[in-house]
Amino acid sequence: MLSMLQELAQAGLMQGLVLSLVALGVMIPFKILNFPDLSCDGAYPLGGAITASLLLSGISPLLATTLAMILGGILGLATAMIHLRFKVNTLLAGILVCTMIYSVNLRIMHKPNLALFDYQTLFTFLQDNLILTASVLLVLCLSVILLLYRFLISEKGLRLRAVGLNPGFAMRQGIPLAPYIFLGLFLANALNGLAGSLMVQLQHYADIGMGVGMVIHALAALMIGESLIGTQTLRRQLLAPFVGALIYQQIQGIAMSLGLAPTDLKLMTGAIVLVAIGLKLKNKRAHV
Repeated sequence: MLSMLQELAQAGLMQGLVLSLVALGVMIPFKILNFPDLSCDGAYPLGGAITASLLLSGISPLLATTLAMILGGILGLATAMIHLRFKVNTLLAGILVCTMIYSVNLRIMHKPNLALFDYQTLFTFLQDNLILTASVLLVLCLSVILLLYRFLISEKGLRLRAVGLNPGFAMRQGIPLAPYIFLGLFLANALNGLAGSLMVQLQHYADIGMGVGMVIHALAALMIGESLIGTQTLRRQLLAPFVGALIYQQIQGIAMSLGLAPTDLKLMTGAIVLVAIGLKLKNKRAHV
């Protein structure tokens, strides 16, 4: 029992660190841009599909990961374009992009799943050392949070936040909305593409369905983090997805160790989201 808990905790730590990048990628459009976006469910598997296909073609892991980030960001640009050019609702624009990218991912992979057990990845030099791998992922996640923080307190970052907080005020101050919506969705889905790429390299295989429900997982992690840390400052807002993702994955690991079937995890995720929403509402009422 203890050994199983330890294994689940270690696996949960790795997955939680990767999920924290997705949660950050979801937080940018949902919380900063006020642009509910479901493109995560497409950008995450796109990053994985591109990485797996490039690694199988002999491309270096670093280049494959970089391209996965860039193309994930471009997917976000497509969502922004559909919304701005065709006046499509933000959620519907994300659904359309995710639906179309499913076929693109199948074209890239040529089949529903790809195995990478005999190919080098970014983590090959760590020789499957869990502590070193977790340390590298931790440094990467904290670096991303720091870079995001530095960007969001810059002039362009403040403009991006103004566009999400009050578009009318931003326009009156001469801030064009469209470029910053494009920028925000590019950054968000670049993080989603990066997360998909890292997950494929950690587990040594890519699957066409790996992105299903990622938005819900990320939102659950985000809400847990916000309930515990709050969003009163920008630092807390950026740390909330990171902390929430780590806790969320450990909750899933504990649930599985207690006998919960993997098929029931989606139900549990929805319940976690509802509990987190309830806690936030309770906290708001307490401060009124």
